[in-house]
Amino acid sequence: MNQWIEHLFEQPDLLRMGHWQRRDDHNLGMGWLYYGLARLIRPQIVLVIGSYRGFAPVVFARALADNSEGGEVYFVDPSLVDDFWKDPERVRTHFKELGVTNIRHFLMTTQEFVETEDYRSIREIGIAFIDGYHTEEQSQFDYEAVEHLISPGGITLFHDSMLISTARIYGPERAYERRVKFFIDQLKNDPTLSVFDLPYSPGLTLVRKCGDDLLESDAH
Repeated sequence: MNQWIEHLFEQPDLLRMGHWQRRDDHNLGMGWLYYGLARLIRPQIVLVIGSYRGFAPVVFARALADNSEGGEVYFVDPSLVDDFWKDPERVRTHFKELGVTNIRHFLMTTQEFVETEDYRSIREIGIAFIDGYHTEEQSQFDYEAVEHLISPGGITLFHDSMLISTARIYGPERAYERRVKFFIDQLKNDPTLSVFDLPYSPGLTLVRKCGDDLLESDAH
């Protein structure tokens, strides 16, 4: 695993974007949580919305490959920051060089993705990771697009969920205020949900449906 992490962090961009990664001690930071949840839940589909250079989808994909059960990551990103995700062959090469081949990239917004046959064919999502456009309205749309598909025992994660700040990743002329926290505050008022914040970097929030407390393992 250390060798894979060392190879991953040869790309400096995979040490960015607030996942608390550290190269010196081969530390995935919050990536350990992404990896561990995928090994624990063992989903067939992980849906990732948004990623700068693919850190979260790659870590999820590695975990699914290690599960040896054929799981896939559905990665939705319209490449609005720059052109990085626009060339399908380049995207495939990028992920293959990072040691994973089980990521399907959809070059589109969530609004566009929900109109596709690929979306309509999804039966269950074990893990959803929401890290796209960080407005309150878009985070709500992303969540409502997936919440009814989350499997029993499944979980939704929101990145950048605790910090209100100005985002300039799309350029100074397209700066906007990150307000995911305001949608998370709404979810905390829903008695059918368990919501837990991790206050590291810009924050990570885990959302789980209540009533999934007595799941049984097939391990003995």
